[in-house]
Amino acid sequence: MKASIELCNVSLKFRIYRNPSPALKERVLDMVLRRGEEDYLEFFALKNINLRISQGERVGIIGLNGAGKSTLLKTIVGIYPPTLGSIRIRGKVVPLIEVGTGFDLEMTGRANIHLNGALLARSQDEMRLLESKIIEFSGLHEFIDMPIKYYSSGMVGRLAFSIGTMIDPEILLVDEIFASGDASFVGKAVKRMHNLFDHSHIVIFVSHDVDQVENLCDRVLVMHRGSIVNDGRPKEMIDYYHSEIVSKCLEAGAEASVSAIRSSTPLSSS
Repeated sequence: MKASIELCNVSLKFRIYRNPSPALKERVLDMVLRRGEEDYLEFFALKNINLRISQGERVGIIGLNGAGKSTLLKTIVGIYPPTLGSIRIRGKVVPLIEVGTGFDLEMTGRANIHLNGALLARSQDEMRLLESKIIEFSGLHEFIDMPIKYYSSGMVGRLAFSIGTMIDPEILLVDEIFASGDASFVGKAVKRMHNLFDHSHIVIFVSHDVDQVENLCDRVLVMHRGSIVNDGRPKEMIDYYHSEIVSKCLEAGAEASVSAIRSSTPLSSS
């Protein structure tokens, strides 16, 4: 069976509460005055996404902050069920999204290796075999039996990356994974990711680093305000992103700043 991902008319609606923890007095007033309907705002984080990815494709996703890139990955993996539409996936999905979020800060690095292995559906026997390789790659031998609450953010990133990439995925979802760890670790991390990309049937890679996207991917999606606005070859999509999204947003921001300055400047009398 060949791996594939298919999204048909997928939309995802989020609800934002204006006051997520109101006081008792406000709750009573809301009940009496029937104000509950006005306590939240709704918006679509993803809008009408239609997408098919076939075996062998390496797909990059680029866009501004808040464009919906990470949200799309989390919807594909099932963290967010779509509000509308359907998702069909063939193949085992391994997400490298927000690595380290499953860590227990009170536990040692070694104990967290096994905890995260369980979260990745690895058996205890598998993790015992992988433990030494993970420690070796992370370079944290001296600190592995120390509670990770004493780790620096770079150390946490190194351990999380080392655990999360000790896998053999069919469908690999990667979200800004190269931000993990310190500069001396990045070279090893890039090599390992290249190896994972080579052995995965499908890769979806979210990054703000367009050079990495161009080097690693053979297809790129451009997202803006929750929608896929373009889809094609990496160089063409990166040029489109810079000219049609980044530049226009910068121009709009400059115009808004000028308008704000003008409106706040009093007219001089003649």
